[in-house]
Amino acid sequence: MGFSYDRYARMISNPVQNYWALIAGRHDADAFSVIDAAYREPQRRYHDWDHIVDLLTKLDSLKALAVRPDLIAAAIFWHDAVYVTRDADGLLRPDAENVRASATLFERHSKFDERDAQAIHDLIMATANHLNARAPAEHYPGFSRDLDLFLDLDLSSLGASWSEFEQNLARLRFEYAWVPEPLFCLGRLQMIDTFAAHGDALYRLDETRKLWSARAHQNLARAQEQLRRQVARLASSA
Repeated sequence: MGFSYDRYARMISNPVQNYWALIAGRHDADAFSVIDAAYREPQRRYHDWDHIVDLLTKLDSLKALAVRPDLIAAAIFWHDAVYVTRDADGLLRPDAENVRASATLFERHSKFDERDAQAIHDLIMATANHLNARAPAEHYPGFSRDLDLFLDLDLSSLGASWSEFEQNLARLRFEYAWVPEPLFCLGRLQMIDTFAAHGDALYRLDETRKLWSARAHQNLARAQEQLRRQVARLASSA
């Protein structure tokens, strides 16, 4: 029996309803139930429905910058559909594996035409390497810019208020609760150092750079300082 989207209409925000309504007919009947189950998984705290709603809300406010907001929305819905931090062998699961699995899951439920499906696939895959990803092909005029917008949206939380930025770090810590504190702090510091080192190139579009860059770099600098102190403290107490 197919999933009834109407059953969940009152449980989710308008951006989700509106954008899913736009693309629902280009998915099979089970697609939304698969997405919904994924973003409700109990091991998630950051990569959950709140993240998807945040990106769709920002896409809605910036859709004048997009050539195909429908395809960007599809990529938003699917890009974190698979999110597992620990492999069966107990080791850290590379995020690229989650991205590939998410793209494969999209393909399994997609009824988009071949060109659009490949564009969505490439948008999803770009999140495996946010800072260096490039469009492998210009699937339609303006695809490269849509890819840049999508990646900027996915990093927009770096430019949130400090309190929200700090809460997001805590949510990520929950998702990696099994990782020892020194290793987690070191990994977060390395990630934040990488983001900070990109300077103005952290965001790709002029419009998104003006919105988020200044606050993002303030947050990154503050987080760097705190994490460096924490790493030093943990190392001295080891």
